[in-house]
Amino acid sequence: MTVRDFDDSEPPRFDAPAMGLSSPLYWFYEMTHVALNPSRAVAHATHAFFKSPSNPVSNTTLGKSISAACELFERATRRYSQPEWGIDNTVVDGRLVNVEIETVWERPFCRLLHFHRDVPLTHRPDPRVLVVAPLSGHYATLLRGTVQALLPEHDVYITDWVDARMVPISEGRFDLNDYIDYVIGMLRLLGSDTHVLAVCQPGVPVLCAISVMETNEEAHVPESMILMGSPIDTRISPTAVNKVAEKRGIDWFRRNVITKVPFPNPGFMRDVYPGFLQLNGFMSMNLDRHLEAHSKLFQHLIEGDGDSAAAHREFYDEYLAVLDLAAEFYLQTVDTVFISHLLPEGKLVHRGIKVDPSKIRRVALMTVEGEADDITGLGQTQAAQTLCSNIPDEKRLHYVQPGVGHYGVFNGSRFRNEILPRIAAFIRAND
Repeated sequence: MTVRDFDDSEPPRFDAPAMGLSSPLYWFYEMTHVALNPSRAVAHATHAFFKSPSNPVSNTTLGKSISAACELFERATRRYSQPEWGIDNTVVDGRLVNVEIETVWERPFCRLLHFHRDVPLTHRPDPRVLVVAPLSGHYATLLRGTVQALLPEHDVYITDWVDARMVPISEGRFDLNDYIDYVIGMLRLLGSDTHVLAVCQPGVPVLCAISVMETNEEAHVPESMILMGSPIDTRISPTAVNKVAEKRGIDWFRRNVITKVPFPNPGFMRDVYPGFLQLNGFMSMNLDRHLEAHSKLFQHLIEGDGDSAAAHREFYDEYLAVLDLAAEFYLQTVDTVFISHLLPEGKLVHRGIKVDPSKIRRVALMTVEGEADDITGLGQTQAAQTLCSNIPDEKRLHYVQPGVGHYGVFNGSRFRNEILPRIAAFIRAND
């Protein structure tokens, strides 16, 4: 029996119901934003008035308190748009060089960005790295620190996922199979001398894409893949996220978290999992910490601690910027990864081809986990090492970073100082 004979049927389609229980929710959300616009305008003007150096009250505790309260209200009711990358240069071989961000590949739900470094023609070719950013609620700019850390020694590309709210319904569906096709298309474009770095959620579709390419004996498989904090097998060390998915079941998610994009957004009437619902889930996991952070911002503004206030704004401008996910992609991912565990159980099929990681032979594999990760439990990413049973031992590496949670796996000082050097060495060894 050949691989193509395994199962020529497509996996179930995860279409949302025509009118689920949460369908009106997005409309209420939009109307609330519109209704708050006058209050936000008043708060903004009041903040400017009491912040102005020409206003003698601005230097009093009362003036600072009013200004701080108005800023917190405006920030709490604002809709945060996609942040800018803010990467204009980097240091290569001790020399400051300009960086230009260019789109080199585009589909309705994703753009592939290249961080082109203005290096001399005599500069040695650096390893080409495709960073596959998570499509789980935040924009790809969440990996700004990851990209900045890679740039000095790597030629970096990254997936820039598009907010489903902005994609007209005429552009069609987007599900997990389409995600896998997108990854395959990017790898074919970039060529075989590429290294793939998947952060969190994309670990599954990246592993699937490379498995399918190896099954088809394609020439453009990458040199290596690095999976970081990825939910390859969520049966291992299940976290609160995993347990909720299994307890609720896919029908609960279909009925309660899927809604239609309201007018006048370009994606009007598209079924989506709204970003604001995902953000609510993120915030509720550590609500006390977020409330404390905003309380501290209020105090920093009154005390005139500009550096601390700026750090808060920078973090939350990124954290509170969320995008919508196509409903079919969200539902299929929840069912495949968190409920049915199709990949580790050997039951996942893509376009009639069985996804078999044991077919991977030519691609080196590195898995990275955080010791204190409460999103992707310890061992879930390492499971890829077992599934990819035919990769030679000399082309494997597993690393657990002590003392970091999920975010620390791909960002922060420990990522830069302890994880990145290991990734760079692994890439160089397999380049």
